[in-house]
Amino acid sequence: MKIAIVGTRGIPNRYGGFEQFAEKLSSQLTDRGHFVTVYCRKPFTTPEDVYDRRVRRVILPSIHRKHLDTWSSGLISCIHAAFSDNDLVLLCNVANSPFAWFPRVLGKPVVLNVDGLDRRRGKWNALGQALLHLCEWVSTFTPTQVVTDARSIHDYYRQRYGKDSTVIGYGSDVPQKKLSLEPYDLQHDLQPERYVLYISRLEPENNPELVLAAWRKVRTDWPLVMVGNNRYDSGYEERLRQQADERVRFTGAVYDDGYWALQKHAGIFVFACEVGGVHPALIEAMASQTAVLSLDSSENNETAGDATIRYGKSPDELARKLQALLDDEEARRHWAARAVERADHMFRWKKVAEQYEKLFAELLGRG
Repeated sequence: MKIAIVGTRGIPNRYGGFEQFAEKLSSQLTDRGHFVTVYCRKPFTTPEDVYDRRVRRVILPSIHRKHLDTWSSGLISCIHAAFSDNDLVLLCNVANSPFAWFPRVLGKPVVLNVDGLDRRRGKWNALGQALLHLCEWVSTFTPTQVVTDARSIHDYYRQRYGKDSTVIGYGSDVPQKKLSLEPYDLQHDLQPERYVLYISRLEPENNPELVLAAWRKVRTDWPLVMVGNNRYDSGYEERLRQQADERVRFTGAVYDDGYWALQKHAGIFVFACEVGGVHPALIEAMASQTAVLSLDSSENNETAGDATIRYGKSPDELARKLQALLDDEEARRHWAARAVERADHMFRWKKVAEQYEKLFAELLGRG
Protein backbone atom coordinates (compact mmCIF):
# COMPACT_ATOMS: atom_id res chain seq x y z
CA MET A 1 0.00 0.00 0.00
CA LYS A 2 1.00 3.62 -0.56
CA ILE A 3 0.19 5.50 2.63
CA ALA A 4 0.42 9.24 3.39
CA ILE A 5 0.69 10.44 6.99
CA VAL A 6 -0.61 14.00 7.19
CA GLY A 7 -1.22 16.49 9.99
CA THR A 8 1.91 16.24 12.14
CA ARG A 9 4.84 18.65 12.19
CA GLY A 10 6.84 15.95 10.47
CA ILE A 11 9.87 13.77 10.98
CA PRO A 12 12.24 13.58 12.70
CA ASN A 13 10.34 14.33 15.88
CA ARG A 14 11.06 17.83 17.15
CA TYR A 15 7.82 18.51 18.96
CA GLY A 16 5.74 15.81 20.63
CA GLY A 17 3.50 12.77 20.50
CA PHE A 18 2.08 12.93 16.98
CA GLU A 19 5.54 13.49 15.54
CA GLN A 20 6.88 10.47 17.43
CA PHE A 21 3.86 8.54 16.16
CA ALA A 22 4.59 9.51 12.55
CA GLU A 23 8.27 8.61 12.89
CA LYS A 24 7.73 5.20 14.48
CA LEU A 25 4.67 4.13 12.50
CA SER A 26 6.17 5.11 9.13
CA SER A 27 9.26 2.97 9.79
CA GLN A 28 7.20 0.03 11.02
CA LEU A 29 4.92 0.13 7.97
CA THR A 30 7.95 0.39 5.69
CA ASP A 31 9.40 -2.69 7.40
CA ARG A 32 6.19 -4.48 6.42
CA GLY A 33 6.65 -3.64 2.73
CA HIS A 34 4.51 -0.53 2.34
CA PHE A 35 5.45 2.83 0.80
CA VAL A 36 5.01 5.67 3.30
CA THR A 37 5.08 9.43 2.81
CA VAL A 38 5.13 11.79 5.80
CA TYR A 39 4.03 15.37 5.24
CA CYS A 40 6.23 17.85 7.14
CA ARG A 41 6.06 21.53 8.02
CA LYS A 42 8.97 23.57 6.76
CA PRO A 43 9.81 25.28 10.11
CA PHE A 44 10.39 21.86 11.71
CA THR A 45 12.76 20.39 9.10
CA THR A 46 16.32 20.88 7.85
CA PRO A 47 18.21 19.29 4.92
CA GLU A 48 20.60 17.62 7.40
CA ASP A 49 17.84 15.78 9.30
CA VAL A 50 18.53 12.22 10.38
CA TYR A 51 15.53 9.95 9.82
CA ASP A 52 14.57 6.67 8.14
CA ARG A 53 15.43 7.48 4.52
CA ARG A 54 13.15 4.73 3.24
CA VAL A 55 10.30 7.05 4.20
CA ARG A 56 9.55 9.85 1.76
CA ARG A 57 9.08 13.38 3.13
CA VAL A 58 6.95 16.07 1.53
CA ILE A 59 7.90 19.42 3.07
CA LEU A 60 5.31 22.19 2.72
CA PRO A 61 5.00 25.70 4.19
CA SER A 62 2.63 26.70 6.98
CA ILE A 63 1.70 29.87 8.83
CA HIS A 64 3.97 29.47 11.86
CA ARG A 65 1.63 30.94 14.48
CA LYS A 66 -0.01 29.17 17.43
CA HIS A 67 -3.57 29.46 16.15
CA LEU A 68 -2.81 29.00 12.44
CA ASP A 69 0.04 26.49 12.16
CA THR A 70 -1.99 23.28 12.24
CA TRP A 71 -4.90 24.54 10.15
CA SER A 72 -2.81 26.12 7.42
CA SER A 73 -0.56 23.06 7.17
CA GLY A 74 -3.51 20.66 7.25
CA LEU A 75 -5.29 22.45 4.41
CA ILE A 76 -2.25 22.61 2.12
CA SER A 77 -1.16 19.04 2.89
CA CYS A 78 -4.59 17.48 2.37
CA ILE A 79 -4.94 19.16 -1.01
CA HIS A 80 -1.47 17.95 -2.00
CA ALA A 81 -2.19 14.41 -0.74
CA ALA A 82 -5.47 14.33 -2.66
CA PHE A 83 -3.59 14.67 -5.96
CA SER A 84 -0.71 12.36 -4.95
CA ASP A 85 -0.19 8.73 -5.91
CA ASN A 86 -1.00 7.49 -2.40
CA ASP A 87 -3.76 4.93 -1.90
CA LEU A 88 -4.84 6.16 1.52
CA VAL A 89 -4.32 9.07 3.93
CA LEU A 90 -3.76 8.77 7.68
CA LEU A 91 -4.71 12.21 8.98
CA CYS A 92 -3.63 13.25 12.49
CA ASN A 93 -5.31 15.76 14.83
CA VAL A 94 -9.02 16.52 15.10
CA ALA A 95 -8.30 20.13 14.02
CA ASN A 96 -7.67 18.79 10.51
CA SER A 97 -11.08 17.12 10.23
CA PRO A 98 -12.53 19.83 7.92
CA PHE A 99 -9.88 18.95 5.32
CA ALA A 100 -10.51 15.19 5.24
CA TRP A 101 -12.93 15.77 2.34
CA PHE A 102 -10.22 16.62 -0.18
CA PRO A 103 -8.56 13.18 -0.52
CA ARG A 104 -11.94 11.43 -0.28
CA VAL A 105 -13.35 13.39 -3.23
CA LEU A 106 -10.57 11.90 -5.35
CA GLY A 107 -11.22 8.38 -4.09
CA LYS A 108 -8.68 8.06 -1.28
CA PRO A 109 -9.94 6.72 2.07
CA VAL A 110 -9.03 8.93 5.03
CA VAL A 111 -8.36 7.58 8.51
CA LEU A 112 -8.44 10.34 11.13
CA ASN A 113 -6.63 9.89 14.44
CA VAL A 114 -8.36 12.48 16.64
CA ASP A 115 -5.95 12.16 19.60
CA GLY A 116 -7.51 13.46 22.85
CA LEU A 117 -9.87 16.34 23.50
CA ASP A 118 -7.58 19.09 22.25
CA ARG A 119 -10.07 21.88 22.92
CA ARG A 120 -9.45 21.46 26.66
CA ARG A 121 -5.85 22.61 26.37
CA GLY A 122 -5.13 25.82 28.23
CA LYS A 123 -3.34 27.43 25.29
CA TRP A 124 -6.62 27.94 23.40
CA ASN A 125 -8.76 31.03 23.89
CA ALA A 126 -12.58 30.86 23.75
CA LEU A 127 -12.65 31.12 19.95
CA GLY A 128 -10.03 28.38 19.54
CA GLN A 129 -11.93 26.10 21.90
CA ALA A 130 -15.18 26.71 20.01
CA LEU A 131 -13.55 25.95 16.66
CA LEU A 132 -12.00 22.74 18.00
CA HIS A 133 -15.36 21.72 19.45
CA LEU A 134 -16.82 22.21 15.98
CA CYS A 135 -13.97 20.10 14.53
CA GLU A 136 -14.94 17.27 16.90
CA TRP A 137 -18.43 17.22 15.38
CA VAL A 138 -17.05 17.54 11.83
CA SER A 139 -14.75 14.58 12.48
CA THR A 140 -17.77 12.31 12.83
CA PHE A 141 -18.58 12.49 9.11
CA THR A 142 -15.64 13.83 7.04
CA PRO A 143 -13.15 10.92 7.35
CA THR A 144 -13.75 7.37 6.21
CA GLN A 145 -12.85 6.04 9.65
CA VAL A 146 -12.04 7.62 13.03
CA VAL A 147 -9.28 6.21 15.24
CA THR A 148 -9.06 6.92 18.97
CA ASP A 149 -6.02 5.92 21.01
CA ALA A 150 -7.83 5.30 24.31
CA ARG A 151 -11.07 3.61 25.31
CA SER A 152 -12.13 6.71 27.25
CA ILE A 153 -11.90 8.87 24.09
CA HIS A 154 -13.78 6.16 22.13
CA ASP A 155 -16.56 6.22 24.73
CA TYR A 156 -16.73 10.02 24.64
CA TYR A 157 -17.30 10.05 20.87
CA ARG A 158 -19.92 7.33 21.12
CA GLN A 159 -21.83 8.99 23.96
CA ARG A 160 -21.53 12.58 22.70
CA TYR A 161 -21.95 12.07 18.94
CA GLY A 162 -23.12 8.47 18.50
CA LYS A 163 -19.91 7.87 16.54
CA ASP A 164 -18.07 4.57 16.76
CA SER A 165 -14.30 4.49 16.29
CA THR A 166 -11.45 2.04 16.04
CA VAL A 167 -9.25 2.00 19.16
CA ILE A 168 -5.53 1.70 18.37
CA GLY A 169 -3.02 2.62 21.05
CA TYR A 170 0.57 3.77 21.04
CA GLY A 171 4.02 2.22 21.21
CA SER A 172 6.78 2.53 23.79
CA ASP A 173 9.74 0.53 22.49
CA VAL A 174 12.93 1.48 24.36
CA PRO A 175 16.27 1.53 22.46
CA GLN A 176 18.38 -1.44 23.50
CA LYS A 177 21.73 0.27 23.01
CA LYS A 178 23.63 1.64 25.99
CA LEU A 179 22.93 5.34 26.47
CA SER A 180 25.21 7.55 28.54
CA LEU A 181 24.03 10.19 30.97
CA GLU A 182 27.44 11.87 30.86
CA PRO A 183 26.48 15.05 28.94
CA TYR A 184 23.71 15.76 31.47
CA ASP A 185 25.91 14.81 34.41
CA LEU A 186 28.42 17.44 33.36
CA GLN A 187 25.88 20.14 32.55
CA HIS A 188 23.22 19.52 35.21
CA ASP A 189 25.03 17.42 37.85
CA LEU A 190 22.87 14.31 37.34
CA GLN A 191 23.65 10.85 38.65
CA PRO A 192 21.92 7.65 37.47
CA GLU A 193 18.79 6.78 39.46
CA ARG A 194 19.19 9.86 41.64
CA TYR A 195 16.96 12.43 39.97
CA VAL A 196 13.23 12.96 39.46
CA LEU A 197 12.15 13.45 35.83
CA TYR A 198 9.29 15.44 34.32
CA ILE A 199 8.87 15.46 30.52
CA SER A 200 6.20 17.45 28.70
CA ARG A 201 5.60 20.59 26.71
CA LEU A 202 5.58 23.39 29.27
CA GLU A 203 1.91 24.32 29.00
CA PRO A 204 -0.70 24.88 31.74
CA GLU A 205 -2.71 21.68 31.10
CA ASN A 206 0.45 19.66 31.64
CA ASN A 207 0.67 21.06 35.19
CA PRO A 208 4.35 21.99 35.51
CA GLU A 209 3.33 24.52 38.19
CA LEU A 210 1.72 21.75 40.25
CA VAL A 211 4.93 19.73 40.07
CA LEU A 212 7.08 22.72 41.07
CA ALA A 213 4.76 23.58 43.97
CA ALA A 214 4.95 20.01 45.25
CA TRP A 215 8.73 19.94 44.81
CA ARG A 216 9.17 22.93 47.11
CA LYS A 217 7.64 20.80 49.89
CA VAL A 218 9.91 17.79 49.32
CA ARG A 219 13.06 17.24 51.39
CA THR A 220 15.81 15.75 49.22
CA ASP A 221 19.11 16.56 47.58
CA TRP A 222 17.97 14.89 44.34
CA PRO A 223 17.42 17.32 41.46
CA LEU A 224 14.12 17.65 39.60
CA VAL A 225 14.77 17.63 35.85
CA MET A 226 12.15 19.49 33.77
CA VAL A 227 12.41 18.48 30.10
CA GLY A 228 10.39 20.47 27.59
CA ASN A 229 9.73 23.95 26.27
CA ASN A 230 6.95 26.17 24.99
CA ARG A 231 7.48 27.19 21.36
CA TYR A 232 4.60 29.65 21.37
CA ASP A 233 4.90 31.33 24.80
CA SER A 234 8.43 31.78 26.11
CA GLY A 235 7.06 34.04 28.84
CA TYR A 236 5.27 31.10 30.48
CA GLU A 237 8.51 29.14 30.51
CA GLU A 238 10.28 32.05 32.20
CA ARG A 239 7.57 32.27 34.87
CA LEU A 240 8.14 28.59 35.65
CA ARG A 241 11.86 29.20 36.13
CA GLN A 242 11.03 31.93 38.64
CA GLN A 243 8.95 29.43 40.66
CA ALA A 244 11.76 26.85 40.79
CA ASP A 245 14.30 26.45 43.57
CA GLU A 246 18.00 25.64 43.13
CA ARG A 247 17.31 21.89 42.88
CA VAL A 248 15.39 22.21 39.58
CA ARG A 249 17.15 21.73 36.24
CA PHE A 250 15.50 23.00 33.03
CA THR A 251 16.96 21.25 29.97
CA GLY A 252 14.68 22.53 27.23
CA ALA A 253 13.31 20.03 24.72
CA VAL A 254 15.40 16.87 24.31
CA TYR A 255 14.96 14.20 21.62
CA ASP A 256 16.46 10.94 20.35
CA ASP A 257 19.32 9.42 22.39
CA GLY A 258 19.38 12.26 24.92
CA TYR A 259 15.68 11.79 25.63
CA TRP A 260 16.06 8.06 26.15
CA ALA A 261 19.18 8.47 28.30
CA LEU A 262 17.22 10.73 30.66
CA GLN A 263 14.29 8.28 30.71
CA LYS A 264 16.37 5.16 31.34
CA HIS A 265 18.49 6.63 34.13
CA ALA A 266 15.74 8.41 36.10
CA GLY A 267 14.98 7.31 39.64
CA ILE A 268 11.38 8.57 39.63
CA PHE A 269 9.13 9.91 36.86
CA VAL A 270 6.33 12.41 37.55
CA PHE A 271 3.60 12.57 34.92
CA ALA A 272 1.18 15.48 35.23
CA CYS A 273 -0.66 15.83 31.88
CA GLU A 274 -4.45 15.86 32.04
CA VAL A 275 -5.55 16.40 28.41
CA GLY A 276 -5.26 13.78 25.68
CA GLY A 277 -5.44 10.04 25.27
CA VAL A 278 -2.34 7.85 25.54
CA HIS A 279 0.65 10.06 26.34
CA PRO A 280 4.03 8.93 24.91
CA ALA A 281 6.11 10.21 27.83
CA LEU A 282 4.05 8.19 30.31
CA ILE A 283 4.29 4.83 28.58
CA GLU A 284 7.93 5.43 27.64
CA ALA A 285 8.76 6.11 31.29
CA MET A 286 7.00 2.86 32.20
CA ALA A 287 8.88 0.98 29.48
CA SER A 288 12.15 2.43 30.80
CA GLN A 289 11.53 0.60 34.11
CA THR A 290 11.08 3.69 36.24
CA ALA A 291 8.82 4.20 39.26
CA VAL A 292 6.04 6.50 38.03
CA LEU A 293 3.62 8.87 39.73
CA SER A 294 0.75 9.78 37.37
CA LEU A 295 -1.99 12.38 37.65
CA ASP A 296 -5.36 10.79 38.38
CA SER A 297 -7.45 11.08 35.19
CA SER A 298 -9.55 8.58 33.26
CA GLU A 299 -7.13 8.57 30.30
CA ASN A 300 -4.00 8.24 32.44
CA ASN A 301 -5.57 5.53 34.59
CA GLU A 302 -6.59 3.57 31.50
CA THR A 303 -3.02 3.79 30.20
CA ALA A 304 -1.20 2.98 33.44
CA GLY A 305 -3.64 0.56 35.05
CA ASP A 306 -2.34 -0.36 38.49
CA ALA A 307 1.31 0.07 37.47
CA THR A 308 1.79 3.65 38.71
CA ILE A 309 1.08 5.65 41.86
CA ARG A 310 -1.86 7.98 41.30
CA TYR A 311 -2.19 11.46 42.76
CA GLY A 312 -4.73 14.30 42.55
CA LYS A 313 -4.23 17.97 41.71
CA SER A 314 -2.98 18.82 45.17
CA PRO A 315 0.66 19.85 45.71
CA ASP A 316 0.46 18.42 49.25
CA GLU A 317 -0.66 15.01 48.02
CA LEU A 318 1.96 14.86 45.27
CA ALA A 319 4.68 16.00 47.68
CA ARG A 320 3.68 13.35 50.22
CA LYS A 321 3.78 10.52 47.66
CA LEU A 322 7.00 11.80 46.13
CA GLN A 323 8.64 11.94 49.54
CA ALA A 324 7.55 8.38 50.30
CA LEU A 325 9.17 7.10 47.09
CA LEU A 326 12.32 9.12 47.59
CA ASP A 327 12.72 7.63 51.06
CA ASP A 328 12.10 3.99 50.05
CA GLU A 329 14.40 2.36 47.50
CA GLU A 330 12.54 -0.95 47.73
CA ALA A 331 9.28 0.79 46.82
CA ARG A 332 10.95 2.39 43.80
CA ARG A 333 12.08 -1.06 42.57
CA HIS A 334 8.59 -2.47 43.14
CA TRP A 335 6.82 0.23 41.13
CA ALA A 336 9.46 0.19 38.40
CA ALA A 337 8.92 -3.55 37.89
CA ARG A 338 5.14 -3.12 37.69
CA ALA A 339 5.52 -0.28 35.16
CA VAL A 340 7.79 -2.13 32.74
CA GLU A 341 5.64 -5.27 32.92
CA ARG A 342 2.54 -3.35 31.81
CA ALA A 343 4.42 -1.47 29.07
CA ASP A 344 5.85 -4.71 27.68
CA HIS A 345 2.40 -6.26 27.60
CA MET A 346 0.35 -3.31 26.32
CA PHE A 347 2.44 -0.94 24.21
CA ARG A 348 4.53 -2.11 21.26
CA TRP A 349 5.00 -0.32 17.93
CA LYS A 350 4.90 -3.61 16.03
CA LYS A 351 1.43 -4.31 17.39
CA VAL A 352 0.29 -0.75 16.60
CA ALA A 353 1.53 -1.07 13.01
CA GLU A 354 -0.23 -4.40 12.56
CA GLN A 355 -3.53 -2.86 13.68
CA TYR A 356 -3.19 0.11 11.32
CA GLU A 357 -2.16 -2.17 8.47
CA LYS A 358 -5.25 -4.33 9.01
CA LEU A 359 -7.53 -1.28 9.07
CA PHE A 360 -5.96 0.20 5.92
CA ALA A 361 -6.26 -3.09 4.05
CA GLU A 362 -9.93 -3.40 4.96
CA LEU A 363 -10.68 0.15 3.77
CA LEU A 364 -8.90 -0.53 0.48
CA GLY A 365 -10.66 -3.86 0.00
CA ARG A 366 -7.42 -5.82 0.39
CA GLY A 367 -8.28 -7.56 3.65
